[in-house]
Amino acid sequence: MSTVDDSSALEPHGRRWNVRPVRDDEFNGWSTLFRGYADFYQWELPESQEQKIWSWIHVDRVIDALVAVEVDGSGLEVGPLVGLAHLRAWVRPLRGTVNGYLDDLFVSADERGQGVVDAIFRALEELAVERDWPVIRWTTAHDNVRAQHVYDRYATRTTWVTYDMDVPSGDGRS
Repeated sequence: MSTVDDSSALEPHGRRWNVRPVRDDEFNGWSTLFRGYADFYQWELPESQEQKIWSWIHVDRVIDALVAVEVDGSGLEVGPLVGLAHLRAWVRPLRGTVNGYLDDLFVSADERGQGVVDAIFRALEELAVERDWPVIRWTTAHDNVRAQHVYDRYATRTTWVTYDMDVPSGDGRS
């Protein structure tokens, strides 16, 4: 998947973004974004967990990681990775469909408002069409109002209330 916007789809300030799967040689750039996401939610991210997620992306392939990078007028990538989306397949037995679930979405603080998230959502929509996913679903924190304003442009807020059931394990996690 590669989404490079043409000149008719320039983002604010004339910038363009390429959204594509993260390559296996981009651990450091991906890590910077994922750690930024964890910091935003004040979530401790041990290196071992980070390595596990990287393995899920490149070895087990249980999640997809898309990244956004600015491109120049000729479509060449310039600069660092600035946006990240983690997603996976999600089944809905009652509807008999396989859908997408967007677990994580993050844009570097200094690139927010520059069209990165718009490019990511266009790429997510392309991916959903390719995979025949009729829906992509996600959740966000109730106090993440800025993100909710963006999400309201792309999706319909549902009436569902989400619950997490913690399950004890032998390794002491909760």
